[in-house]
Amino acid sequence: MFDQAKRKYLTRSGFEATRLKAVLFDMDGVLFDSMPNHARSWAQVCTEFGLAMTPEEAYLHEGRTGASTINILARRQWGRDATDEEIRRIYDEKCRLFNACPEAPRMPHAADVLARAKADGLTIVLVTGSGQHSLLDRLEHNYPGYFHRDLMVTSFDVRHGKPDPEPYLMGLQRAGVQPWEALVVENAPLGVRSGVAAGVFTVAVNTGPIPPKVLADEGADLVLPSMAALDAAWDELHATLV
Repeated sequence: MFDQAKRKYLTRSGFEATRLKAVLFDMDGVLFDSMPNHARSWAQVCTEFGLAMTPEEAYLHEGRTGASTINILARRQWGRDATDEEIRRIYDEKCRLFNACPEAPRMPHAADVLARAKADGLTIVLVTGSGQHSLLDRLEHNYPGYFHRDLMVTSFDVRHGKPDPEPYLMGLQRAGVQPWEALVVENAPLGVRSGVAAGVFTVAVNTGPIPPKVLADEGADLVLPSMAALDAAWDELHATLV
């Protein structure tokens, strides 16, 4: 399975070989089981501001910056972009609602995957569409020693969020590697599209309610059902990509 996925990746990308040196991790839905809280918060705040959104739709926007998500809804409902003030008010309220939710737990087996990546000498990079300090500040507490600010890409760092390739291209730059030297771990359709567009071998871990086919259709090189499955497959995957 992994050899076939690698061959398809090399054909798609036009690269001659892989040489794994870095792993680029998304955060929500990969490191933390935080998407249910995000989805409920987005649905509630958007309803309050007259922008219809269900919790299920929130999963399809996962990975976008808050401003981009708000503007997509505003164009649909209001026929225009939201003003900077409207974006600020909506996103501030969304953050308030999210921070009032129970603390999102670590995603099961995420720590095991990080430990395997570190043991294999790989550079670990965070690439997230989040700009919420409540989660960013928890990284060191929950995953001590794995993440460093100079190896993080957040919504504060990019002009164009996922599905644009900019976040993962910036992650590659900060790791000092080329696309064929990295692996993306994502759970969201837009994040998968971003990783694929950046030319990186992209693994989708389906930790939410999205049908696996949606992730495959976005171009994921490999779709696994959970972080536990990635943990179990790590040694073989690593051996295939080095």
